[in-house]
Amino acid sequence: MRYVELRGLSIGYSGHVVAEGLAARLRAGELTCLIGRNGTGKSTLLKTVAGLLPPLGGDIMVVEDGKESPLLTQRDIAVVLTERINIQGMRVRDMVGLGRSPYTGFFGVLNERDNEIVTEAMKLAGLPPEQYAHRLINEISDGEKQKAMIAKAIAQQTPVILLDEPTAFLDYPSKEETMLMLRSLAHEQGKAILISTHDLDVAQRTTDAAWYFNNGAIEELSDPRSMTRIFR
Repeated sequence: MRYVELRGLSIGYSGHVVAEGLAARLRAGELTCLIGRNGTGKSTLLKTVAGLLPPLGGDIMVVEDGKESPLLTQRDIAVVLTERINIQGMRVRDMVGLGRSPYTGFFGVLNERDNEIVTEAMKLAGLPPEQYAHRLINEISDGEKQKAMIAKAIAQQTPVILLDEPTAFLDYPSKEETMLMLRSLAHEQGKAILISTHDLDVAQRTTDAAWYFNNGAIEELSDPRSMTRIFR
């Protein structure tokens, strides 16, 4: 995959239009940050690109080697939202293992390769399996739950990952660690990763590209290091 292109995209919900005519490119091999003030529609945009909300108009296309196709299936895109997780009786490893569901068929049985992928995803997300595999989701911290959801997205092995405020519940060292991990994932595995964030100090040091969502339009910033100056 070379890039995901938004073409004249209109977004909204329940008959309410949030923005119209959006245009931008999300490139493979890059970590892109989506920034903007509260209430501008960043989460609505992410959910629309992820297929969780239908677009009100326009197109979301995958462009590779001159060929185009619509976006996307569960094997193409993974998403992590900010909703607090409240699941009783499920182990962390089983939660991460749900990321393999697009590949396991009706019964959801993980084979040896699936289990290897889950183990590696937990390590990448900062959840060592020897410490977290058998712990229950409802017994770990909000930050650890967020890491489990990121690990689930990594285990899904999609070329596109969308994350809504992935560092929201993390302490400062974990914020930077998570952003650097996502950037490495984009660079080393050629993934297109888009995250919304308010952690601008961390984001401007770690991101490759930035979208500024403002007044119903997306501005692709030429220099992500300028992010903090926008809100001064």
